[in-house]
Amino acid sequence: MNMTMQSMLREKNMSMYRLSQISGVPKTTVIDICSGKSDIEGCTAKTVLQLSRALGCTMEELMQIGNSRYDRATGLPKDESYLEKGLPAYLQKSIAAMQASWKIEDGGGKDLHWDLYWSELNADINSAETEQEISSDQAWYLRRKYLRIEKDDNT
Repeated sequence: MNMTMQSMLREKNMSMYRLSQISGVPKTTVIDICSGKSDIEGCTAKTVLQLSRALGCTMEELMQIGNSRYDRATGLPKDESYLEKGLPAYLQKSIAAMQASWKIEDGGGKDLHWDLYWSELNADINSAETEQEISSDQAWYLRRKYLRIEKDDNT
């Protein structure tokens, strides 16, 4: 069940102002959480405790509301762009060339060097992974995003 703070308040027939009064959490904080401007996961434990007591739920239940930025099973961010941080310069260069080529191809054009860029990026990803300059997770993220290939579960 994907409940939001707004739906929880409706269920309890409570306004944001009332939640602020009961919990002692500043009204602006409550409004930011309810509007989605702030994520409950960014709040301090004290704020989560105050809100959960006022709402009559556990801190764990409150932490599960809304659109979590983290995968509950792995604890990793759902936005995998962190996997592109700290890439070697040669890999960044190959990615840029592949992006430019995909832009031409996706736009209906024909890039005569597409296969060259694809092969070069694939080789650079493999090399960076083998040399432990990037992790296997990073390598597969880059393959999915820029080479548009999926990992075979048997691999």
